[in-house]
Amino acid sequence: QPQQGQAGPSTPSGPGAAGGGQAAATTLSIFDKKIDKSSADMYFSYYGMIMHQQNMLQDYVRTGTYYMAIVENRTDFEGLAVMDVGAGSGILSLFAAQAGARKVYAVEASGMAKFAAQLKDANPALGSRIEVVNGKVEEVRIPEKVDVLISEPMGTLLVNERMLESYIYARDRFLKPGGKMFPQLGRVHVAAFSDEVLFNEVLAKAQFWVQPNFYGVDVTSLYNSAVDSYFAQVVVDAFDQSVLVSTCATKIFDFATMTEPSLYDILIPLQLQVTSPGPTTIHGVACWFDVFFNGALNPTWLSTAPGLPTTHWFQLRCVLKVPIYVAGPTTLTGHLRLVAHSRQSYDIHLTMHGPPLQPHQPPQTSSGSYDLKEPYYRQLNMASWYQPAGNTTGSGNAPSGGIDAHGNNV
Repeated sequence: QPQQGQAGPSTPSGPGAAGGGQAAATTLSIFDKKIDKSSADMYFSYYGMIMHQQNMLQDYVRTGTYYMAIVENRTDFEGLAVMDVGAGSGILSLFAAQAGARKVYAVEASGMAKFAAQLKDANPALGSRIEVVNGKVEEVRIPEKVDVLISEPMGTLLVNERMLESYIYARDRFLKPGGKMFPQLGRVHVAAFSDEVLFNEVLAKAQFWVQPNFYGVDVTSLYNSAVDSYFAQVVVDAFDQSVLVSTCATKIFDFATMTEPSLYDILIPLQLQVTSPGPTTIHGVACWFDVFFNGALNPTWLSTAPGLPTTHWFQLRCVLKVPIYVAGPTTLTGHLRLVAHSRQSYDIHLTMHGPPLQPHQPPQTSSGSYDLKEPYYRQLNMASWYQPAGNTTGSGNAPSGGIDAHGNNV
């Protein structure tokens, strides 16, 4: 659901004039100043389509976990005011109403707002307490501060689409002191992986350019550039956890306390203990995320870890063009850096250091740069991640089933 932007006062400092939520009159909003217009137009157009909302709703791990996190924590909602940041179809707003919320402001910037209004009107017992506000959260006004923020602001690798910035903006502008956020915490986990099949698959994509006579044209001069371009794509798929060969590095995002600028340039130091007993080829790093709902009655995790039921986020891998070779258990160091850009995503920079190949040689170093906006979607078999309605397998008190609460193999 779209609600992206960056912090900064685009409207008066109070929550807004009484009389219900409304879009505030602005000349040029903070969002519009910092986000490329063509990117924003495509973004809001995409999420304004029912088919794409259905894609998210039918991710039953996602939807079922949100239902459990909200409805099974009634004491966090009953009689209180709630804002749904980037409401999309309004499903989370309806969950909040089911949990007893007095008033829910469903803020949605895309054309999906009219469908959210239609859906809440078709469920009057719940919808009578929901007000759909069509506008960016950076620009709207509502007549009160709220007790609870709810949102599904996660993109690929947690931060893609940069909607977390809007979630933090809503916290600073609309949430009462001591108010709750659902979710409150996010974590990104990073581990080294070894996958010869994937490495060869990415390399083979450039084989087209090894043709000295393509309709009478020698295209081989573009081969190296093509290889670089394919290795600059992050790979989004669901992989078997057996490809992981190290411990994890974890970056924690505390949505309740973090600042918006901290999302502009994110550094994840890497110190990964390779656990494979014999020679291993390190082809890059694998990443996934989880979020935590700190409910008073039923604290709940939503995890995208390998080994758990697959979500529409899948997992993500950065493949190194130059692998690192290790003879056995060792330590890999380096960093994964994410730098925000105006196209609502991030440039990713990976550097890894491994032990020397031979005594008295320098350590191995390999690096790569990737655009999170332009992934290689390797696996889109939805039948593998659709679950029966109401099934919230993959959520619970902590991630389990192959990865522990700290993102490590178990």
